[in-house]
Amino acid sequence: MSVTDAAVPEEVTPDLSETGADDTVDRELLVDNLRYTLDGRWRETRQYARRNMDRVDLLPDPTLTMQESRDRTFEHIRELGKLDFAAAGFRTEHGGTGDVGASITAIEMLGYADLSLMVKAGVQWGLFGGAIENLGTQRHHDKYVKPLIDLDLLGCFAMTEKGHGSNVQALETVATYDRETDEFVVHSTTPSATKDYIGGAAQHATLATVFAQLVTAGPGQEPEDHGVHCFVVPIRDDNHEPMPGVTIGDDGPKGGLAGVDNGRLSFDHVRIPRENLLNKYADVDDDGSYHSPIDNPNRRFFTMLGTLIRGRVSVAATAGAAGRKALAIATHYGLERRQFEAPDSDSEIVIMDYLAHQRKLLPLIAKSYALAFAQNEVVEELHEVQTAKPEDTEGDDSMAGRQRELESAAAGLKAMTTWHASHAINVCREACGGNGYLDENQLSIMRGDIDVFTTFEGDNTVLTQLVAKELLSAYAEDVRGLNTVGWARFIADMARDVILEKSAARQVVQTLLDSSGEDPEESELSNRATQVRLFRNREDHLLRTCANRLRRATAEDADAFAVFNNAQDHLLKVGHAHMERVVLEAFIEGIENCDSKAAADLLGTVCDLFVYSALEDDLDWFLMHRHVSVERAKAIRRGVNELCKELRPHAQTLVDAFGVPEALLTVAMEG
Repeated sequence: MSVTDAAVPEEVTPDLSETGADDTVDRELLVDNLRYTLDGRWRETRQYARRNMDRVDLLPDPTLTMQESRDRTFEHIRELGKLDFAAAGFRTEHGGTGDVGASITAIEMLGYADLSLMVKAGVQWGLFGGAIENLGTQRHHDKYVKPLIDLDLLGCFAMTEKGHGSNVQALETVATYDRETDEFVVHSTTPSATKDYIGGAAQHATLATVFAQLVTAGPGQEPEDHGVHCFVVPIRDDNHEPMPGVTIGDDGPKGGLAGVDNGRLSFDHVRIPRENLLNKYADVDDDGSYHSPIDNPNRRFFTMLGTLIRGRVSVAATAGAAGRKALAIATHYGLERRQFEAPDSDSEIVIMDYLAHQRKLLPLIAKSYALAFAQNEVVEELHEVQTAKPEDTEGDDSMAGRQRELESAAAGLKAMTTWHASHAINVCREACGGNGYLDENQLSIMRGDIDVFTTFEGDNTVLTQLVAKELLSAYAEDVRGLNTVGWARFIADMARDVILEKSAARQVVQTLLDSSGEDPEESELSNRATQVRLFRNREDHLLRTCANRLRRATAEDADAFAVFNNAQDHLLKVGHAHMERVVLEAFIEGIENCDSKAAADLLGTVCDLFVYSALEDDLDWFLMHRHVSVERAKAIRRGVNELCKELRPHAQTLVDAFGVPEALLTVAMEG
């Protein structure tokens, strides 16, 4: 067997057309209706991007050297700058058009082209530009925003250090205020304080938004560390040479993203004007006095970081797009490639007709649909929160709550989507055999490029824990002061009310639940309310039992870290279960909003496959905790098979509806 041959699948789906493509006028209409629903609120932005990105030259070129790849990516970002993509992400009073949702959607569409280009654009306009706009004030907006939109000013986002990535509060770079010169002195206090993996630092950036501990002292005071703040630091001069005291290194070849110039920055007592502090949330007077509208240091820190979640949302969106593109490539190949003769036939079988191949790809397609609907909702909420006028939200506790919920949703969806994309792209590579390993067929390049998405803009494990901790915080007020009996009663009787209250149940989902039976074991598994209950019951159970385990940390002789560490697997399970439930409910909402009955019916089947395959992946938990019976577990496995067979004739339709520009699906492999 050659490297391009696939393994022999165990079961064949009989009596299907050779191509599996229902190529009729009705199919084209169905594709259009699915795409319209999937495209969401910013569908016009998607169409604009498709028209301007339908170019094969936007794909990565594996024959280029690292330097040639960087140069090519830089040329492409210059072209992007002329297409009004960047201006949408900035407020009108700063020189933009103020359409945050359009900005993120445009970045997402780059996931269909070159992930290096997406990262380069995301660093310049999302991270560097986002820090200037969201953490700075008028003096910074006037000076920097318009030039950075137009790429007359190139910057980078210097947060991560060699010694601290996820734990941003413990960064070791220090910015100390010198009252005599009215300057901050930025210094890398240890080798591990070196800023590393910084996109744009190695070659193109002239400015950096540097996150450092702010140390200052007012008149008659001792120097005090006020925590992490952000500063604008010039790193190159007019001749593009490193500024005095700035050391710039190149991270060199990487496992992917060849077009991104990742680099290292260290600072040896670099002086910058006091005005270079991005001072929206805190400022230092010329006498060294520190003041902030937010007194609590922790709250101040997390408020600052919360304004920067656009980058995290963009990473999730782009990863989702990359996963969908890989599935489109693999599905097209699976509908053409033939392998092994059928009984009593001279022709070989299309590999998509094998159940084993369907099981590889169709559940991943279903999950991609689910995640896309959830992503649309997060982008819409982010747009509403970040475009709200300050005078309309001042003192509005509900807006603060929305911001906190948004941060949790963005964290969970980023983790879930990037893990999914990484897995899907690798499965697609395998599904195309040896052809998938060749760079000319894109999948091997995509696999390298997507890999780091699971760790930048927040390590996925840390983000999933963050989601779980946010859920557990719902218990804080309710259980404070309870004795053992009171705690047990709370766990038994009240936890479900807490979780439902905190999850902001949707009307469409609540209507489903109100109109169905209570016992999931006695209801049809295809019943949407039953599916929701299974997901909610798992989340509820995990949340209550995790809270009970962590309660041990309150005992006088308890080792709080040991208690937390021993429950870490449980925390991660809580975060995963919560996000899977949220994504399911977003999918249900998406189907409800679909205007086409044919498209809604097909989406309903896709949603069923998402649910069945998710339940199958976690069957050990559902069985171990008696949330399903052995017979129901068998039905779930059978259901995945049956749904794969049902969706097999629609495989082409489902991936065509992703709307990947044709030129960006260019591959050399043929069936």
